[in-house]
Amino acid sequence: MSIKAKFELTTATLLALAGVFFLTTAAVRRPPALERVDFGARRTATAPAWDARVAPVADAAIKEFRIPITHDTVEIANGVRYVGWTFGGTVPGPVIRVREGDLVRIRLVNEAKGMPHSIDFHAARLPMDHAMKSIAPGDSLSFEFTATTPGAFMVHCGTAPVLMHIAQGMYLAIIVDPKDGWPGHVDKEFVLVQSEFYPRPSAADTSVREGDWDAMLAGTPTYVTFNGRADQYRAAPLQVDEGDKVRFFVVNAGPSRDSDFHIVGAIFDTVYPDGDPDHALHGLQTQMVPVGGGAVFETTFARGRSGEGHYAFVTHSFADATRGAVGVIEVGHPRLMAAGH
Repeated sequence: MSIKAKFELTTATLLALAGVFFLTTAAVRRPPALERVDFGARRTATAPAWDARVAPVADAAIKEFRIPITHDTVEIANGVRYVGWTFGGTVPGPVIRVREGDLVRIRLVNEAKGMPHSIDFHAARLPMDHAMKSIAPGDSLSFEFTATTPGAFMVHCGTAPVLMHIAQGMYLAIIVDPKDGWPGHVDKEFVLVQSEFYPRPSAADTSVREGDWDAMLAGTPTYVTFNGRADQYRAAPLQVDEGDKVRFFVVNAGPSRDSDFHIVGAIFDTVYPDGDPDHALHGLQTQMVPVGGGAVFETTFARGRSGEGHYAFVTHSFADATRGAVGVIEVGHPRLMAAGH
C-alpha cells in the first residue's frame, strides 16, 4: 500500500472516529425529553420540619406529574393533629418546578373517600371547564399546559366551597423559572407557603382536630403557618452559610389573610413581586404577598454585614406571626439565639 493510500485510510478512520465521538457526546449532553414524577411515590419530608429546600429545575422540556389527592392526619402545630385534605399526603403539597416554555402534563388522581376534589393551577392559561373540574373518588383527570409566565404560583383545590378545601390543606407551590434562568447566582433556594388553619375538636375522635366552618367564614384562624406547621422553623431553622446569597419563593395560600414578608436583620437585595425579572425591585424591607399570590425574594448574608447569626422571617402582620407565621434562618454556626420575634 502506498504512503498516499495509507494517509487517506488513516484520515478516513480518524474522521469516522471523530464522528462517532461527536454523536456520542451530543447524545450524552442532550437533555432528557421527558421527566416523570409520581408524588404518590415521592412524598415531601416533614420531619423535623417540612423540607423547604428547592431542587434546581430539570432539563426536560416535557414534565409529567402524577398528583394523588388524599385525606390524611397532619400536624399543624406542636402536638396538634389535624384531619387534613392533601395533594400528595402533606400540607402543603409537593413543590413543582418547571421552566418557562416547558410543556407541563398533570394527572390528578382522587384517592380520597366520599368527596370530589379538583385542582387549579394559577400558572396555567387554559379553560377551567375541563382542567379544573371536580372529579369523584376513584376518578382521575389528565390535562396539559405550557408554562408561559415565570414566577411563584399557587395551586389549590377549586371545588366548592373553595374556602373549606383550601383551609383544609389543599394547596402547593409551582415555580416557573424564566427561560434563561433567574438573574445572577444564588447559593441556596427555599420555598415558603403561608397559610391558615381553623381547627376545632373532632366530635368523632377527640385526639384530632377538624375544620371549623364558622371560624373560616369569620376569618379568625387559630394558626398561621409557613409550610403547614406553626413555628416549625424555630426548632429546625433554615440553614445557610455566611456569605450565601439566598432566594426565597414565597406563596400565600391563605385562604383569607395577606402575608407581609420580612426578614429581621436583613434587607432584600431584590424582589420580583410578580416573578418577572424585568420588574425587579431593590432594597426592600417588607413586601406584601396577597392571598393567592407569590413573589420571589433575594438577600445576601454577607460577612461583616448580615453575616453569622440568627434571622427571623415573619409576616410583619404580627397578630399572624404570633399565631405561628415565624421561623428562623441560621447563618453559619452561631452559639446563641437572641430572644424576640
